[in-house]
Amino acid sequence: MPNNEKGCLWVVATPIGHRDDMSLRAIEILRSVALIAAEDTRHSRPMLLQHNVGTPLVALHEHNEREAVASLVRRLEHGESIALISDAGTPLISDPGFRLVRAAREAGIRCMPVPGACAAIAALSVAGLPSDRFVFEGFLPPKTAARRSRLEELAGDPRTLIFYESSHRIVESLADMRDVFGAEREAVLARELTKMFETVIGEPLSQLAARVVSDPDQQRGECVILVAGRGEETDAKVAEGQRVFAILRDELPPAKAAKLAAAITGAPRKLLYGDKGEG
Repeated sequence: MPNNEKGCLWVVATPIGHRDDMSLRAIEILRSVALIAAEDTRHSRPMLLQHNVGTPLVALHEHNEREAVASLVRRLEHGESIALISDAGTPLISDPGFRLVRAAREAGIRCMPVPGACAAIAALSVAGLPSDRFVFEGFLPPKTAARRSRLEELAGDPRTLIFYESSHRIVESLADMRDVFGAEREAVLARELTKMFETVIGEPLSQLAARVVSDPDQQRGECVILVAGRGEETDAKVAEGQRVFAILRDELPPAKAAKLAAAITGAPRKLLYGDKGEG
C-alpha cells in the first residue's frame, strides 16, 4: 500500500571537532532515517561509523544543492525521513542546506532540529565579550576592498561581532579589522575549538593581529573572530578622533586627514569620514 504520510526532515548538528560531542539523540535519529544528506560524504562517513551509524549517505553541497533538492523533497513526500548534516556543527550556519529546508517547508514537510555544536556560539560562550546582543556575520568577502567596506559598515555596531575566517586569510582580516575598528578594540580569536590544538586568545586588535603574524601556528585550522561592539570607550575615541580630524582637515585632504586622525586616536576611520577614497 502507498504511504500517504510525509516524512520528516531532521536538521542534525554534529561535532565541530571532538567526536564525543555527538548527542545520543542525534545518533538515534541518524540511525533511524532512510537517508543522510551530508555536505561531504567522505568526511562524514568515518564520524558516523564511529557512532555505529550505517545509514546510506548522499552528497548535498553548495555545487549540487539546487539540483539535488527536488529528488530529496520527493522522497520526503513519499514518506521517507531524511537527516541533513554538514561537515561540522549546525547545518545552514555558513553551510549548505537552506534551499532544502525552504523547499521542504513549502511542500508541507515537517522540519525538526536536533541541536548541538555551533562554532560561533561555542566561541561566544568563552570569549568574555558581551553576549546579550551579538551579530553573526559568517565569512567576510575574500577581496580586500569588499572586506574593508563591509567592516566599515559594521564599525558603529554596538553588538559583539562574530566572524568565521579561513586560515589563509586570517592575517589579512585581522589587519583590516585593526585598521577599520581601531587598534584598541577588544577582540578574541577562537581557533580549532574542541580539537587538539584549540586556542582562545583575547587581546586588543593591534596585539592580536601582531601575535597571529608572528606565530604561524595561529594561522592554521578553523577560526572564529569575535570583536567587541562599539561602546563608551569607542565613543570617547570617536570624539577625540573627530577633534583631531577637524584640525587636520584644514591642512590636508579630508580622506588623508581622516586616515591620520584614525591612526593617532584609534577611532574607526569610517566614523570620522565616510568617503572610502584614499585622497
